[in-house]
Amino acid sequence: MTDQHPIAVLGGGSFGTAIANLLAENGQHVLHWMRDPQQAEAIRQNRENPRYLKGIKVHLGVEPLTDLAAALDACQLIFVALPSSALRQVLQPVAAQLAGKLLVSTTKGIEAQSFLLMSQILQNIAPQARIGVLSGPNLAREVAEHALTASVVASEDEDLCQQVQAALHGRTFRVYASADRFGVELGGALKNVYAIIAGMAAAMGMGENTKSMLITRALAEMTRFAVKLGANPMTFLGLAGVGDLIVTCSSAKSRNYQVGFALGEGLSLKDAVERLGEVAEGVNTIKVLKAKAEELQVYMPLVAGLHAIVFEGRTLDQVIGALMNAEAKTDVDFIPTSGF
Repeated sequence: MTDQHPIAVLGGGSFGTAIANLLAENGQHVLHWMRDPQQAEAIRQNRENPRYLKGIKVHLGVEPLTDLAAALDACQLIFVALPSSALRQVLQPVAAQLAGKLLVSTTKGIEAQSFLLMSQILQNIAPQARIGVLSGPNLAREVAEHALTASVVASEDEDLCQQVQAALHGRTFRVYASADRFGVELGGALKNVYAIIAGMAAAMGMGENTKSMLITRALAEMTRFAVKLGANPMTFLGLAGVGDLIVTCSSAKSRNYQVGFALGEGLSLKDAVERLGEVAEGVNTIKVLKAKAEELQVYMPLVAGLHAIVFEGRTLDQVIGALMNAEAKTDVDFIPTSGF
């Protein structure tokens, strides 16, 4: 199918551009839709997306366009790389055109009002579409620069997984498959919150032991939460769980880490986001995740602590102090000890 049709990428941000390039390098004709006509024209004329991936040449096989209906009409396989806050607004008006399409979400976020993941929103908008998720330790610039990278495509639809693997798999980008769409996508959304904490810790000069503690307790916390919602805990030991958590919590290229670093330097949340100049999904996730954890009565001290820092005026030192003084619990409490 991918040999007969162009492939659409929706969203002109850094990851959408990186994915469009990967597809084109694999010989696909890519229709890259973006809302901003000036951005599309800049890519068309200069073969570069200067706002989001400055210095990266956009492949000639990538055709930037602003006509969403035309892109959807021409394509069967569609990668959705829209910000979580814009996804419903952009796609609801064209819902009828999505029936029967293969829709692969690459957005790692949670809708505030509904606590729906992006693929669940896609399913609501287009119940007759075939839905998948692409997630993993995939920093956009490194993907664009051809650093060796692995990702996960997750769907109950085995044929969709195979088509995505065939379209994206190349010399520097490897795609694994999973049937746990919910777990893979939830891991991608949750890790953004912990990257903000990690960035703050780095800005404040905290030691390697502290960073390691934060990452491993974050993994325990996000897995505990995901299991409560019905995800497979083993998913979080793979690329979309611990793999994505490690890269996002340890790299200055991570948007959420950059926001956390700015907060650790003393900037306000508003100034930190403005300095980034791009959406950091973790910021949108903090409030909804804390509320959901309280509703489900899931113990998430790092999420509660970050909420206290960002919205309640607490400091990272205070939060870590509270964490260190809390009752010592079991190290790994979300995997049964029998049946292995």
